Amino acid sequence: MQFRFAFYLESKEFFNVKMIFLVVVRIWFDILTPKQIMFFKPAIDILRKQNNDVLCTSRNYREANELSKIKGLDLLFVGSHGGADLYNKLYNSTDRIMGLSKIIHGFSPDLVISFSSPEASRVSYGLGINHLGFNDSPHAEAVARLSLPLLTKLFSPSIIPLSSWIKYGISSKQIIRYNGLDPVAWLIRHDESHLNKINNDSEKTGILENLNIDPTKKTILIRLEESKAAYITNKKLITQPLALVDCIVKHFNEKNNIVILCRYVDQINEISRRFKNKAIVLTDVVDGLELLKSIDVFIGAGGTMTAESALLGKPTISIAPVHFYVDDYLKRTGLIKRAFTMSRLVSLVNMFLNDDQNCMLLKEKARGILQTMEDPIDKLVLHINSNS
Repeated sequence: MQFRFAFYLESKEFFNVKMIFLVVVRIWFDILTPKQIMFFKPAIDILRKQNNDVLCTSRNYREANELSKIKGLDLLFVGSHGGADLYNKLYNSTDRIMGLSKIIHGFSPDLVISFSSPEASRVSYGLGINHLGFNDSPHAEAVARLSLPLLTKLFSPSIIPLSSWIKYGISSKQIIRYNGLDPVAWLIRHDESHLNKINNDSEKTGILENLNIDPTKKTILIRLEESKAAYITNKKLITQPLALVDCIVKHFNEKNNIVILCRYVDQINEISRRFKNKAIVLTDVVDGLELLKSIDVFIGAGGTMTAESALLGKPTISIAPVHFYVDDYLKRTGLIKRAFTMSRLVSLVNMFLNDDQNCMLLKEKARGILQTMEDPIDKLVLHINSNS
């Protein structure tokens, strides 16, 4: 660690000066996805204000690249996303480890922080650096197996059973739990008046007009699954998201805006061809939170935006193709509905589009639940400051 000198006056007398040491920590963040940009940026801002030396790396991945620009987060891009193919995943991960090894050896951090990045785990372990990892996705088995045994500490929502982590080779003593979900990290900071606005339509931001989406119609936003993730490719799925999206477009496109948010360029191309003139497929990366605040119903095949939408109090339906503990929790609290069949999905969307009273009660419930949750970023910064 490095040290800087700082001075302060103990009394009004100029000569009565004490000298204290402030510890300056070098911290490396490896940030790989849009969620991780939203999640870690508050921590990065806080730690830099405390005069710590912070390096942020990422990989070439469309959504992360563009969102980092929107959010004003400078990232050093090292390597690329491996796509769906197993060989490409292995090759790109190995190549990235090599590139990061040189950079991180030169930077010589005291601490590594990631969302259980396999590459950050291997590099930090190889260089003998403490690694703090976050994770709310035990379903992502490949990532967990490659990262959890090498972490110094794992931070995780308390709704996820310890047994879901211990099976991957980490001790329960290494796990720090927080009473909240990850989107809390940015929802409580996004704007000071959010909790006061959550119960009225003035929270809408104008993003629909900017995207040339008719604001006079109700808008259904669909977030597609992470089809190239290891936890989805070649796995038995509990839903077929694309068939459910077909159903929504068929039943609701005439009177409503159907907006589809894809993850990959090839996904954009496929969905654009499939729903030409029937749905709006966003081709540019947008601020997901701003978009969510302006829509009427959200249908999610992934995890993060579903939780984000639910905590905003938006009518939210999960069509996730795999089991998520976070979805289970949100369903128990009544903040989301799940749909495994087309008839169930159509029924839920109809209810949300036509029952304003139910939607208002949902917003009130979400506000109450959000206010009780712990901020995971506060938990992280407190841990760093108390162990530096």
